[in-house]
Amino acid sequence: MTGLPAPDPDPDPDPDQFGQSGSLPDWPEKNNVVVGPAAIQQGDRNVQHNYFPGRRVVAWPALVGQPPTLASAFQPRQGLQDQIVAAHRRGEDVVLAQGGRGRGAGTRVLAGGGGVGKSQLAAWFAHQAVERGTELVVWVAAGSAEQVITTYARAAVRVGVPGAVGADPTADAQALLEWLHTTDRSWLVVLDDITDPAGLTGWWPPHRPSGWTVATTRLRDVTLASAGRRTVEVDVYTPAESAAYLTGRLTGEGKAHLLDAGVAGLGVAVGHLPLALSHAAAYMIAQEEGCAAYLARYTAGEERLDEVMPASADPDGYGRPVAVTLLLALDAADAADPPGLARPALAVASVCDPDGHPDTLWATPAVLGYLTAHRTATAGRSVTADRPVTADQARKTLRLLHRYGLLTHTSTDDVRAVRVHALTARAARETTIAPAAPVRAAADGLLALWPDGDHTTPDLAAALRANTTTLAAVAGDLLWQPDGHRLLFRAGDSLVNAGLYAPAVAYRQQIADQAARLLGDEHPTTLTARVNLAFSYGQGGRTVEAISLGERVVADCVRLLGGEHPDTLAARGNLAFFCGQGGRIVEAISLGERVVADYVRLLGDEHPATLAARGNLALSYRQAGRIVEAISIEERLVADRERLLSGEHPDTLRARGNLAFSYGQVGRIVEAISLGERVVADAERLLGDEHPNTLTARANLAVSYLQAGRTAEAISIFERVVADCVRLLGDEHPDTLTARVNLAFSYGQGGRTDEAISIEERVVADCVRLLGDEHPSTLTARVTLAGSYRQGGWTAEGINIFERLVADCVRLLGGEHPTTLTARATLAFSYGQVGWIVEAISLGERVVADAERLLGDEHPNTLTARANLAASYRQAGRTDEAINIKERVVADSERLLGDEHPDTLTARVTLAVSYGQAGRTAEAINIFERLVADCARLLGAEHPDTLRARATLAVSYGQVGRTVEAISIEERVIADSARLFGDEHPATLTARATLAASYRQAGRTVEAISLGERVVADCARLFGAEHPTTLRARADLAASYRLAGRTVEAISIEERVIADRERLLGDEHPATLTARANLAASYGQAGRTAEAISLGERVAADAARLLGAEHPTTLTARNNLAASYRLAGRIAEAISIFERVVADCARLLGDEHPDTLTARANLAASYGQAGRTAEAISILERVVADREQLLGDEHPDTVAAADALRAWQADA
Repeated sequence: MTGLPAPDPDPDPDPDQFGQSGSLPDWPEKNNVVVGPAAIQQGDRNVQHNYFPGRRVVAWPALVGQPPTLASAFQPRQGLQDQIVAAHRRGEDVVLAQGGRGRGAGTRVLAGGGGVGKSQLAAWFAHQAVERGTELVVWVAAGSAEQVITTYARAAVRVGVPGAVGADPTADAQALLEWLHTTDRSWLVVLDDITDPAGLTGWWPPHRPSGWTVATTRLRDVTLASAGRRTVEVDVYTPAESAAYLTGRLTGEGKAHLLDAGVAGLGVAVGHLPLALSHAAAYMIAQEEGCAAYLARYTAGEERLDEVMPASADPDGYGRPVAVTLLLALDAADAADPPGLARPALAVASVCDPDGHPDTLWATPAVLGYLTAHRTATAGRSVTADRPVTADQARKTLRLLHRYGLLTHTSTDDVRAVRVHALTARAARETTIAPAAPVRAAADGLLALWPDGDHTTPDLAAALRANTTTLAAVAGDLLWQPDGHRLLFRAGDSLVNAGLYAPAVAYRQQIADQAARLLGDEHPTTLTARVNLAFSYGQGGRTVEAISLGERVVADCVRLLGGEHPDTLAARGNLAFFCGQGGRIVEAISLGERVVADYVRLLGDEHPATLAARGNLALSYRQAGRIVEAISIEERLVADRERLLSGEHPDTLRARGNLAFSYGQVGRIVEAISLGERVVADAERLLGDEHPNTLTARANLAVSYLQAGRTAEAISIFERVVADCVRLLGDEHPDTLTARVNLAFSYGQGGRTDEAISIEERVVADCVRLLGDEHPSTLTARVTLAGSYRQGGWTAEGINIFERLVADCVRLLGGEHPTTLTARATLAFSYGQVGWIVEAISLGERVVADAERLLGDEHPNTLTARANLAASYRQAGRTDEAINIKERVVADSERLLGDEHPDTLTARVTLAVSYGQAGRTAEAINIFERLVADCARLLGAEHPDTLRARATLAVSYGQVGRTVEAISIEERVIADSARLFGDEHPATLTARATLAASYRQAGRTVEAISLGERVVADCARLFGAEHPTTLRARADLAASYRLAGRTVEAISIEERVIADRERLLGDEHPATLTARANLAASYGQAGRTAEAISLGERVAADAARLLGAEHPTTLTARNNLAASYRLAGRIAEAISIFERVVADCARLLGDEHPDTLTARANLAASYGQAGRTAEAISILERVVADREQLLGDEHPDTVAAADALRAWQADA
């Protein structure tokens, strides 16, 4: 949030604290809300899609997935059951898998070839578990890790696992495994048909007394026999089991008359393979054909089927009998009504995901056209005479295939309604229609089903991605003929829209490699694949690779297509975007300006590509701090889009949102809010409450509310945005992480620092886990968290966090990346906060030099870096240098940003503070009075920055003795702060502390003490006893006690403050030195002169050594020590020090500086005590005259000096 925070890191509760309540995520000294690249839709080329999963009500017991229905004549296979039950009783999980026998306790492995009944056996145990009331039964089609993850994720949501919201499958799946590891509920997980054991690494359920696992596989993989799993071989039926199965199946269907002498022979013919017997029985029932007749048909087709499906072509071991049975059933289905459609339909189903595809696929024009063209000729009917296949006929064909057991069609699962067993699918692919046509039909159909926005139907998008993966795997190179099917690219877009950035990089790398291999490096599709990969590199935090690949694409386009080809211009625009992501702003602007000029020249001002390029150029200008130019472009862009597209087009809404955001950045808050509220209302009305662009619009409006000081409203919106993102996108989606960071920042602005830190710590942990330690978003999250730590009470040890962060930024992003500059600038600022002034100045000077070189003299971040350096100079006592820099910053800000920009107002504040420190109080007051008027006019009387401006003006009034005015203003500020922010807001506490100091300054010690005691109690309760704010409040209270003569209480507090500061900040921190100086003063007032002198000598020596002999703190320490010498009667030593202090103050601060006048008054008192009355009177006459001129007749210091002069004159 841009506002009025002063860049001075001085920890004291004085005017220097003006506006430092906000964290500084983008650059130190600016309250810019952390709005990451995913939180704000910037630029016309950025498209954002998200998931919107729903919630399920938990009801126990729960069944997730659909175990196969047990065969009507299910064979119990008692021997195998006994082995499984025995293993379970020993606490072993049971996994049905192909391979050698396992060793050791743990998982039980059942091995066997395809079709031997492993899934039926596992299904029997699943059904038994359901009947026994097992609280959770999960049936997983385990053909791939993604399928396992998807089902685990569904189960996690189904049973309400903490943290699982149904949007991020990987996170939800992990949550389920963690829950299984700790829950006392009973559970069974079945992993059916594992085809990639390596892919399931990390996804096996845990060993728990309350649950167990059963798995099946056809693989012969040694890894399945490891990790504490045992192998149980599952073979074909025995002859008795084969006969029992056929008898039971046919009798159960009321077809006992089909049992004849062919029963035993049929079992032998199909090798007693359970799956083959199931197909045979289904065919006989459908065709009313007895066992003997079926056996004759089967054996008659042996030679033909042996040619099309030999054993050598069946590595999974299904064998010839399965294919024979399958084709006999398919012939019968193809001949049934609707005729001629079963075979081509099964061919399409066989190239889709075995775990299911939407049945709406069968109503797409692509699939209907394919079915029409490939309808099988049947007896007495000509294929050419058939009319186009209808969607109703296609559905009837699905039901027909379901009847013959060739696939499963259910209406209870919209996105995976049609399933084909992998064995059936493979057999169909190898023995039916040539694959090119069904592959093309499936690809076209799946693409037609894909919604424009994945967020509207996330389950459908996930199913379509799974089907694309299967289709690409079985199609080989067919999807690349002639030049790469769009489906391949849409699946990559979907991964990005789901926030799965790492999988998107891997997928798009594979697509780019395939395009180069099959189409050549110079094919347009290959170039497109590389562009997509570059974008995913950028989203995955690999900006260096994104830029490198983008540069190669531009070079290839120029060489192959020419410099003015639309694809070349688009490639340059993309490269400009990548450069902006990578912090190479100058290059981004140069490229963007060239692209805009080329588009205007070649396509015209109003072409969509030209408008998009102008929007992206505005974004680059904004990144470079050239906000006025960005606004100029965006205002024109909004007008053009309204005229060309209408006021309600999504692109128009997006353009208005970007313009509103830019208005906020230049301090045009009223316009930003007005336009932002309009965008939110339009987005809700036109796009819906849950559209990603609506969420973005709300977040941007909340930013504007923060800038306007409407913190409560901003927090309310951010809380809603976070809740919506969690519900719609999932806990771990990048947009959700960004929303949390924004909420945390608003909490910090609202004084809820602990809540802000809690959220940011979680975000950092999530970023590290999801994106990795080195992702830019992780680094940004760490920068934000470090800023909140500082706001919550920074200690010297906390500097280590920032030093490590800077080192990581340099190593990962480079020393000149904007994020690195931000981290270095914030580290320099933090050095100043903990009193490491030398380090703060050294690093600050380097940051200024780098910012000038990399960003330019006039970039906002360069101005901020200069302001921070000036603050360090002021801390070091180099007041003239600080003023010179700040005067330049004010002039530059007025010229570049305008008189009324928040950053300009902030620059004036910090200049006024430096004027005050230099004794130029009249100039300081003049600036503060103007500031109050400007803030009230521009931001409103109740804006936090206006209240801070009034409070700072009051402090300045107090400095020149206008205590009545100061107190009046401060009392009104407290009332306003309490009313607007609450009694316990940090701004309210700060206002009370300032008023207590003014009471003390006015001699109203009873009120000062009463209010100070309240502030100390509130700070200790709200922030903790060791928070810097609490320590400052205690020190102020001690000063009030001392002024009231309650020196014992003052000393007790000050001794404790010193101990705390030594422990928390170190012996040599400026705040520690100040605390010792205060204690020395109290010792002197209490008559403990020796202790006062001893401590004063230590403070003077430490200040000279740490800060330099001429630092204001050192001069003050020497002045106080001389006062202690005088109290102890050591007048000569006191006079020697006072004379030196007077000379140094006059030389360093000027003859009329308040500290110089105070030093002269102290010297006069010492002269008087030494009998040098004439000299004392001479000095006091000059002091009185100077104070009357500078502070006024009624200032307490003027009155005190005049009283002392009259006393010495009377004595003389």
